[in-house]
Amino acid sequence: MSAAPRPHYRAAVDLFSRSWTALLTAVAAVPDEDFDRPSGCAGWLVRDLVCHLVIDAQDVLITLVTPADTEPTVDAVTYWKLVDPPTGEDPLDALIPRLAAAYGEPRWLKFHLDDVGSAAGRAAALADPAARVGTRDEVLTVGDYLCAYVVEWTLHHLDLNAHLPAAAEPPAETLAAARASLETIAGTAFPAALCDRDALLIGTGRSTPTEAEEAVLGELAARLPFVLG
Repeated sequence: MSAAPRPHYRAAVDLFSRSWTALLTAVAAVPDEDFDRPSGCAGWLVRDLVCHLVIDAQDVLITLVTPADTEPTVDAVTYWKLVDPPTGEDPLDALIPRLAAAYGEPRWLKFHLDDVGSAAGRAAALADPAARVGTRDEVLTVGDYLCAYVVEWTLHHLDLNAHLPAAAEPPAETLAAARASLETIAGTAFPAALCDRDALLIGTGRSTPTEAEEAVLGELAARLPFVLG
């Protein structure tokens, strides 16, 4: 029997819902002609990123129905690992553009993401935050898993917006939560002079710091980027 949910797990479920709902809403609002624009993920167009989100939503559904009986091996922070920047040789990364192109019209990608994504959101809201699940050969609580995914959704929301200046930004509270998670994962804090959005973009290598930002970052600039995997 699972233990009583910890208070911060309820907050994790709420942040997951807010970040995911905001991202789904942002994708739904993207005009069809903008699906061929670049995204913030190197080598991926907006349509490729949306296709990746479909797979992410499927992963959430699969994980939430994969119970585990053993003790957790990771939590919301240690779920993520700092890895080397991608080289473009990952087979899944190469598969995504082909899958995205197979959808043809953007409306089919939007429909599939809304369908699977809405189901993932409902499943997360109904799940027991204290229950244990298995994913990526690790075990963690549902609450920690959902908390970890706030980082994923927030970064991909920023990726979606990279060349869509009129698109809605991620919610302020999820930007702050994702920044706090990245700082904990990396074991260092970003200067307070950097807003949450800039800290995430610069910290994960999605944007190059200006000379002024490098000065603010100081010795931390030499350690960037922090790539999560």
